Amino acid sequence: MNIKPLSDRVLIEPTAAEEVTLGGIIIPDSAKEKPLKGKVLAVGQGTKDEEMVLKEGDIVLYGKYAGTEIEVEGEKYLMMRQSDVLAVVTD
Repeated sequence: MNIKPLSDRVLIEPTAAEEVTLGGIIIPDSAKEKPLKGKVLAVGQGTKDEEMVLKEGDIVLYGKYAGTEIEVEGEKYLMMRQSDVLAVVTD
């Protein structure tokens, strides 16, 4: 896959939603919470007003409705502005 975000956008691979079971009942994908954590796969160059501070490989937290979902070769990704990212997770 060769996707290069433009300006202040980043491409994020969402962390898979955890499978939840309640007393042997498996919750369907449509009812699972949308993951709010993901890995940055690619970044743009930033803009003259906003420097790109994220880098490839960063684990980030983002808002519930942030970004645009795109599908490439059967995999789902999120494209969002750097300002939609809430935090970088560090160990």
